[in-house]
Amino acid sequence: MQTISRRDFLKTTAAASIAAVSSVPLFAAEGGPKKPALGVQLYSVRKDCEKDLPGTLHAVSKIGYKAVEFAGYYERDAKTLRKLLDDAGLKCCGTHIGLETMLGDKIAKTVEFNQAIGNINLIVPSLPEKYRKTKEDWQKTADLFSDIAVKVKPQGMRVGFHNHSVEFVPIGGEIPWDIFFARASKDVRIQYDIGNAAPTGADARVYLAKYPGRVVSTHVKPFSKSNPNALIGQDELPWPEIFSLCENVAGVEWNIIEYERENEAPLASIEKLRKIMCDLGKC
Repeated sequence: MQTISRRDFLKTTAAASIAAVSSVPLFAAEGGPKKPALGVQLYSVRKDCEKDLPGTLHAVSKIGYKAVEFAGYYERDAKTLRKLLDDAGLKCCGTHIGLETMLGDKIAKTVEFNQAIGNINLIVPSLPEKYRKTKEDWQKTADLFSDIAVKVKPQGMRVGFHNHSVEFVPIGGEIPWDIFFARASKDVRIQYDIGNAAPTGADARVYLAKYPGRVVSTHVKPFSKSNPNALIGQDELPWPEIFSLCENVAGVEWNIIEYERENEAPLASIEKLRKIMCDLGKC
């Protein structure tokens, strides 16, 4: 029996989906088109944060960022973090937290913590294997997220899921990302990491158009096969089309810069990326 590679599978499905993108009406996002605000994922400057969190937050603010997304709290409590953010003139646009922090009795503490730091976007960045081994696992996990969304909604909060690459590796001829979001309630939000998905052959234009109004944020991350250190605009991704879909269809509220390479000082990298975004009219 002839098999099809993951890349070929995604190319085939993407080709069909891209053909359908043109049929997705513009301004499908609730309230019409809007330019997402710009933030930065602190994982980009994690080593700086480990050494000097207050100084790094001030440096991020000086660069021109107005908001940050956490991926760890550097042994600070919520009250301390809120003061550090306020002192630096920053707001919290999201946080990456483990699914287990929203299960059972832990959810109340998680909500309280995030209310204290001023965050409403609870983003699960990845899943343990037990939640994603089979199609049925993905469906059960989607139901679990839907239940969590019901619990946090009265508190003014939203639960979301962030992709790496495993979400685009077919299971039984289906893409896990699609299995999950076709099943999950519309209150379960999407954080689409453009750079993480690209190496699998997943096309950001397809996935931003596929779930109108549900993409609360993106991770704006370059991807280039030929130049691993490429910045936005130096890579092969169709950024003008991607940004147009973010603004007109997907409902994106935050474009969040994340740069994970260490070819130069991380603060210098995120400063360059912000300038590029501003030059493109995206800040």
